[in-house]
Amino acid sequence: MSPRPRLVGVNHVALEVGNVDEALAFYGSIFELTLRGRAGRMAFVDMGDQFIALGEGRTQPPDGQRHLGLVVDDKEATRRALEEAGVEILPGRGLDFRDPWGNRIQVVDYRDVQFSKTESVLRGLGLEGLEKSERALAELREKGLALD
Repeated sequence: MSPRPRLVGVNHVALEVGNVDEALAFYGSIFELTLRGRAGRMAFVDMGDQFIALGEGRTQPPDGQRHLGLVVDDKEATRRALEEAGVEILPGRGLDFRDPWGNRIQVVDYRDVQFSKTESVLRGLGLEGLEKSERALAELREKGLALD
């Protein structure tokens, strides 16, 4: 039996929305967006060195527990942006919300999770000096992934 491939990361995620222009306006009211491009009924938005695809045509009801977890450089700034945009923050211990099409989004702070970027990627994104919390570093050390 040949070895199975290992999961390395996520290249992109596609979210279905009702209208791409409205989705760009909604997400742009919360996050700093860089549009990578458009094709037909799709828009591609950079997320660091990855991207998210917004596709027009969502028809299903709002998501329950299924969600997309986004990593941000400042979770509390995200909370303030959501409040300023009038977006309801869902109850619970995290920072979850639904977009106008029912997609559930969970926001986590880069400092608090094991998800990591190289120093060159952080520098290229203008995020040099963004440090991990001790808890996140402990997770990384436990897996042999810490650079310190």
